[in-house]
Amino acid sequence: MRKIGPYGVETLPQVLVDVPAAPPGCRGSLVERARLHWRRADGGDPAALAEEFLAAHGLALHDLARPAPHGTRVCGAALYLSAAAGAQLAGAPSTTPEPAPTLPDLAVVVYHHGSTRSAPAPAATPWWLGPWTESWTPGQHAAAVDAVRAAIGRGDVYQTNLVGHAAARYTGDPLPALRRLGALPGARYGGVLTGDDWAIGCASPETLIEVRDGTLTTRPIKGTRPATAAGRAELLDSAKERAEHIMIVDLERNDLARIARTGTVTVDDLFAVRRWCDLWQAESTVRAAAADGLGLADLLRATCPGGSVTGAPKLAALRHIAALEPVGRGASMGALGWVAPDHVDLGLTIRTAAADGEKLHTWAGGGITWDSDPHAEVAEAAAKTTPIRAALAGR
Repeated sequence: MRKIGPYGVETLPQVLVDVPAAPPGCRGSLVERARLHWRRADGGDPAALAEEFLAAHGLALHDLARPAPHGTRVCGAALYLSAAAGAQLAGAPSTTPEPAPTLPDLAVVVYHHGSTRSAPAPAATPWWLGPWTESWTPGQHAAAVDAVRAAIGRGDVYQTNLVGHAAARYTGDPLPALRRLGALPGARYGGVLTGDDWAIGCASPETLIEVRDGTLTTRPIKGTRPATAAGRAELLDSAKERAEHIMIVDLERNDLARIARTGTVTVDDLFAVRRWCDLWQAESTVRAAAADGLGLADLLRATCPGGSVTGAPKLAALRHIAALEPVGRGASMGALGWVAPDHVDLGLTIRTAAADGEKLHTWAGGGITWDSDPHAEVAEAAAKTTPIRAALAGR
């Protein structure tokens, strides 16, 4: 396998991949041209590094209010930013140990088009996935919910998202398993990104940030119920879920207002109920006009990490997350998607799994408010991760 240093670039052989949010006409014919890997230990500003690297490879994203025409040098690029890198951008760096340390905190992969798609080689070893080991017990998860409720009672936060992790050993090639996630119903950001001894598979339905024709769009998701008629009615009638959702919509409005033209932030489709696998979820759409001169680095600093997976106020919630969660969020709760001269489309990496050389990793959680029931929150996290684990196992 190739080895790439933290700021290293190399010309790569033709390896064809499917990247979340890549244009439909490109997927299946993307050929890697160059890549950047960065980890927090390397130092520096990941948002600035990403923008500078892309500009050096023909993708100048210095003014998203005035998208540039598509050139012929490159097609676009995959961009991945971990939750930990996003927390650093927000001013809340975490020392929580990461369960999959081979994953970078930033990956930028530039592509051009190839003429043919390589067929994957048959797996030499049959796929086997072992039992899942949780990073905390249901009791520990419930205790963390109570700790957040106590913090809300003290006035420290209004809401905090708690995320649990699980890992399972595997043998065989993990890429087919990770690709299955992209076929799950509602996986708006379905796809795979790979590197040296790591891979990320995404089934996320949530738009962290999209920029098209100078318009900024985010679609926060908050509120979950089983995808039954009764579950839909319960979600629509839940005062707790609506209050939790509106807090995050307000947070997202504030995030966009930092990088938008004054007075242009609007909310569309407030608390719209949409389906992902066997769950109903509440989603809103927040839009704004990009401020003149808005570059990719400032876009990432304003929107990462996503408010629906942190809480409000964001910085205070991040401090509680670092204190309460036993392991880092790894590939989850970050950003993954596509950047091109004429648009940016990044999904929030919920419903996401990652592979290192030995284990698969999943993460799931939910937003905690004063009205949260600890046992219900534990059950909700399990409901979110069940379709992911089933797909990884091949069921």
